[in-house]
Amino acid sequence: MAEQYTPGHSANATAFMAARSFSTHGDFIKPYIKPGMKVLDCGCGPGAISIGLAEAVASNGHVTGIDSGESQIETAKARLTPNLSFQVASVYELPFEDNTFDLAFSHALFEHLADPIRGVREIRRVLRPGGVAGLCSPDWGGFILSPTDDQVENAISQYRTLQEKNGGKTLAGRQLGSWLTAGGLTTQKIQARYECYPDSSHIANYLAIQLEQAGDTQSSVTLREWAALPWSLFAQSWVSAIAVKT
Repeated sequence: MAEQYTPGHSANATAFMAARSFSTHGDFIKPYIKPGMKVLDCGCGPGAISIGLAEAVASNGHVTGIDSGESQIETAKARLTPNLSFQVASVYELPFEDNTFDLAFSHALFEHLADPIRGVREIRRVLRPGGVAGLCSPDWGGFILSPTDDQVENAISQYRTLQEKNGGKTLAGRQLGSWLTAGGLTTQKIQARYECYPDSSHIANYLAIQLEQAGDTQSSVTLREWAALPWSLFAQSWVSAIAVKT
């Protein structure tokens, strides 16, 4: 299946990802990270979460962030520290030896993969025995938009169709545990949370840009007009999964 990263690497998309942090989007992995660990951040984007991971493993640990987007790695390199490095690589072909990392982390990557189980198998390969994998992806089946109507629902449906056409999985959240198990890891915990955007225009404009680029101007206009309502709500559901290499 053909695979294309739906958000792309525009300035808007990069800024959207850069607004995330370990404290806001990495809470699910915190109980499993210890100083001195060697950590792999898969799909690190501009490195906004990676730097928090590096702080968590302290100076005697190390975090390696990988992303297939060269522009993302170039942006991420501005965050380099003695225990944080970045390189261009695909989760399908990780350029590391077997049994290299204590923990593998991935936030907002697996929903864009055409073959997520292949990605899990590669993560398993580079994890040491007893190593932990923590994945987190949204699940579009749990999103809450208010107020809503047929036009708004259709605009969201159009974006989901676009991501699925690009090889992604808009119901990835609920599938993470199954993917980890099918990839040879032992799934131990699944949990979910909501992210409520204080300003709906932040997420609406992010989605609208991708729809415009795909030629769907009407859906982009609908989302922007909806987000302009002072009482609009966009609550995004995130599912995280923890698994171990046994």
